[in-house]
Amino acid sequence: MSGKKNALRLLVVMGVLGWAGTAMSPEQKREILSTGLSAMTRAIDTVKGAPLTTEQDRTHLNRLQADLQEKSDELMGVNGFDRVPDNQLNAFSTYVVQDMEQADKTITVSLVVVLLIVIIIILIA
Repeated sequence: MSGKKNALRLLVVMGVLGWAGTAMSPEQKREILSTGLSAMTRAIDTVKGAPLTTEQDRTHLNRLQADLQEKSDELMGVNGFDRVPDNQLNAFSTYVVQDMEQADKTITVSLVVVLLIVIIIILIA
């Protein structure tokens, strides 16, 4: 389980935080976070279609994808969410990582699937 958690954390850090820490303006940070969340969502779509992905993995990935969409909606202030204020973007990215770590306790995705997601995100970037 520890390997899965570390792989998922790596995925989140790479995808969400990515370059956000080096961005200068709030607009750049917001764009980087939004792009990272979108890239993770696309990677999950790709992995869900992979032949090695089980039905149980797809169910868990769907839940993870829904969580990512909520984070994206919150970041941008759509679908009933208040937009994350510019001065809280760093805290929001930390929150996303922590939330994904908590999700890992209830969502078990096979290590193969997590590694596929990481590889796809690396290739997308």
